Amino acid sequence: MQFSLGPLLFYWPKADIQAFYDAATQSQADIIYLGETVCSKRRELKVDDWISLARQVAASGKQAVLSTLALISAPSELKEVKRLVDNGDLMVEANDLGTVQLAWEVGIPFVCGPAINAYNADVLRMLLKQGMTRWVMPVELSRDWLMQLNQDLGSARQQFDVEVFAYGHLPLAYSARCFTARSLDKPKDNCELACIHYPTGRLASSREGQKVFNLNGIQTQSGYCYNLGNEITGMEGLVDVVRLSPEGLDTLEMLDRFKANQQGQAPLSLQRERDCNGYWRQIPGMSLVE
Repeated sequence: MQFSLGPLLFYWPKADIQAFYDAATQSQADIIYLGETVCSKRRELKVDDWISLARQVAASGKQAVLSTLALISAPSELKEVKRLVDNGDLMVEANDLGTVQLAWEVGIPFVCGPAINAYNADVLRMLLKQGMTRWVMPVELSRDWLMQLNQDLGSARQQFDVEVFAYGHLPLAYSARCFTARSLDKPKDNCELACIHYPTGRLASSREGQKVFNLNGIQTQSGYCYNLGNEITGMEGLVDVVRLSPEGLDTLEMLDRFKANQQGQAPLSLQRERDCNGYWRQIPGMSLVE
């Protein structure tokens, strides 16, 4: 089983991004995803910067993957996605079907990201024909669902890796509107890049104080942090790659804890006011089974 660091979902200053990936190259991660997947206005790093940083990561011995936008809404954004696909030597994570098409046209393999609604064997067989080599399971699906899918796929399951989002605020939905800007009474076109002031998103709680959602620009995330650190033994034979989503430098410490608990020998201490794991157990996502 391999461990990956997913693409950075939040908006950080350039120095913080560089510091995180400098540390990540020294971490126990086998695969590191890089690139902007949420909002094209987040330009602390531009396309060439992401490609250069990814090559630095690859030079450290890790597999570097360039991640693309999940919601492409302008020709300029499509142009930047095409530049990522045409990078020349690095694998790409496609987060929408337009990127899948671009990768297929130039004949390069790709990772199917969690933003693509790939839920059944027929869709995965189609993506395989287009060059998919790894599939990141949509975050709301369960272990039981994955077991059934493996049976439905038959021998096709051996043709690609399965990756599961196992740590971080879950990316639940995307919208053309910016929720962070709206929460601050700012229009999207004049948001003043407000996301950079919320390095782990902006929490939206219910009147009862329950952490319902985390606002991250146009992305709505789970209010609680998903944590499958105690579920890794149950992934044996089902999952090839376990993904942790960057929340800060402490994510690298969490990666060490995940690795240490592969056989269940070092269980993580989870807290109901912070963590959830319901989707994996096929129960309400905000739930926590300890």
